[in-house]
Amino acid sequence: MTQKFSHADDSIPALTHLDEQGQAQMVDVSGKAQTVREAVAVGRVRMLPETLAAIAAGNTPKGDVLGTARLAGIMAAKQTANLIPLCHPLPIHKVDVQITPDAALPGYHIQAIVKIKAETGVEMEALTAVAIAALTLYDMAKGIEKSICIEDIHLLSKTGGKSGDYRKEE
Repeated sequence: MTQKFSHADDSIPALTHLDEQGQAQMVDVSGKAQTVREAVAVGRVRMLPETLAAIAAGNTPKGDVLGTARLAGIMAAKQTANLIPLCHPLPIHKVDVQITPDAALPGYHIQAIVKIKAETGVEMEALTAVAIAALTLYDMAKGIEKSICIEDIHLLSKTGGKSGDYRKEE
């Protein structure tokens, strides 16, 4: 068994994605039990009220902005291991991407829920779904507004696995 590269400060956990020489490695999850795991990630896309109104009215040069962004988020969750070098390819059981308008923002809130029964979690898949949905929304609406801003993508919660449950404190 290889040593885990660790900090001099024992209060900081060992870095599991580094070998004893400090080089990146994929974590071996073959000895872990399969459990049901779910992750929820969120983010925002801020824009001018006129851009929000154009998207809501379906009056954009590229067509169905929200449907395309939602589909892109789902597809991205399934491709996370191809995008992030040390992520495991996973047989994802559920991906749900919701894009909700918010006139007060103004813009959209994006939420992705990813669920699996596996040896490792799906936090990166949920975060990737939100990021790619947001980028696609930008791409689909950039003909109207180039100053659209993607903000505050983060993990909201996760359940399952050895480390237990997590919920971001507001």
